[in-house]
Amino acid sequence: MVVFRSDPCGIICIFVTYLAILYADYVIIRHLAIPTMSETLWGAVNVLLFNLIAFLMAVSHMRAVFSDPGIVPLPTNSLDFSDIHTGKSKPSLSDGWTVCMRCETYRPPRAHHCRVCRRCVRRMDHHCPWINNCVGEFNQKFFIQFLFYVGLASIYSVAMVITTWVIDPGVKGDIKHFRLIHSILLMIESLLFGLFVVAIGCDQLTAIFNDETAVEQVKKEGPKRQKKSSFALLQEVFGRGHPLLWLFPMQFHPVELEPPPQYSV
Repeated sequence: MVVFRSDPCGIICIFVTYLAILYADYVIIRHLAIPTMSETLWGAVNVLLFNLIAFLMAVSHMRAVFSDPGIVPLPTNSLDFSDIHTGKSKPSLSDGWTVCMRCETYRPPRAHHCRVCRRCVRRMDHHCPWINNCVGEFNQKFFIQFLFYVGLASIYSVAMVITTWVIDPGVKGDIKHFRLIHSILLMIESLLFGLFVVAIGCDQLTAIFNDETAVEQVKKEGPKRQKKSSFALLQEVFGRGHPLLWLFPMQFHPVELEPPPQYSV
């Protein structure tokens, strides 16, 4: 299911993301590779590698933006929760299922309601404006891939700036001034985005290895589940394919949503 939120903050963040990607690509090609490496094969190689990183970054970002994060489907038939609303009764559900009073539906274990998406999301970690979507069970893989490629592009950009100025620092006139300005701006952009995604990436990996989402940590709903190995926890996010395939934004096949258990009020 393709989803897209009309949240102004999320749309602005998406615009800023692609503006930053295009600007970095422009500086790498026009002001770094062409002036200093145009006479060697290294210029073409560096341009190709950076654009490959940018392509994988864009694809993983688009997958995170438009993928279903794990939205809990609404019931086909309306359910009567009037007694629960008035507090006259409380549902008794098994296997960790709960009732969402906003969606007025049953939700599986570890699902939480997002006030921006206005729906419950399976294994919801947080709502991220940079992808204009929730980070949940079905798209966390693409979100982490996006963070990885942003960090990789940031490192590559910083390395390109340093390398090209070491190779050819003697460009004169206005060309040198423009190159200097764009190099400084690219360095600032790369450091800001690089440090930002490193911090978020560390939080994501910590959450995976602790088997605890950010929402569960805030609500102090710590894991009371059977302990799993770190590799098994990574497989739950990235799939059971070869670990090298985890770097590519390929199709993720989630498990089918099980029906709610029997309940009583």
